Amino acid sequence: MRQMLLNIYFYLLEEYGPQGWWPLVDYNGCNPTKTGTVSGYHPGNYDIPKTRDQIFEIGLGAILTQNTGWPQVEKVLKTLQRKNCLNPERILDMDNETLIENIKPAGYFNQKARKVKIFTEYFINLAQDKIPTREELLALWGVGPETADSMLLYGLKVPTFVVDAYTRRILSNLGIINEKYTYDGIKDLFEKNLPQDLIIYQEYHALIVEHAKRFYYKGADYKKCPLLQRVEL
Repeated sequence: MRQMLLNIYFYLLEEYGPQGWWPLVDYNGCNPTKTGTVSGYHPGNYDIPKTRDQIFEIGLGAILTQNTGWPQVEKVLKTLQRKNCLNPERILDMDNETLIENIKPAGYFNQKARKVKIFTEYFINLAQDKIPTREELLALWGVGPETADSMLLYGLKVPTFVVDAYTRRILSNLGIINEKYTYDGIKDLFEKNLPQDLIIYQEYHALIVEHAKRFYYKGADYKKCPLLQRVEL
């Protein structure tokens, strides 16, 4: 299993290159694979995020991207940036109606507004330099496993593997997992068979997303996935 997962990783890395996730709106970088009209990527630069506001932006983005695409989230973040509101104090001071109006492009805006407020209050009250545990993040209303792991991996540089719907779709098609696998079961599969390496975890998740956009979109013929022919499984 270890060699199989590494084979997939190195194939995807060779095919698409470093992805530079998580994108930040104030970073002058572009999407390395050009599959979306989004900016802020930083391929090969793993020092990001560097500031408190950047860490908060990643957490905010992880909530807003639930059940929607990143381009919609980017619209929200750029709007908040333009209004000088892309920091926790400004978000917390924002009344609910104003917040809802600003995050509408990301969809599910009533629920997401509540999630954002809860996370923002938690973030502000977090002791300086304290890294929250996964359990602490999961205890917040509206923060599920994928959101918590994204915050930890990309925002706080904790090597924890992020699993999304694309991950399940690809591994199922390759015959590695079945429908009985839970989120944590898939997460354990990666973490027990890969080096506990921040860069590998960040790139692997981002590469899975990029590959799935090309071969696992709605209505795609999964049999055309090149991993089936080009990787020793």
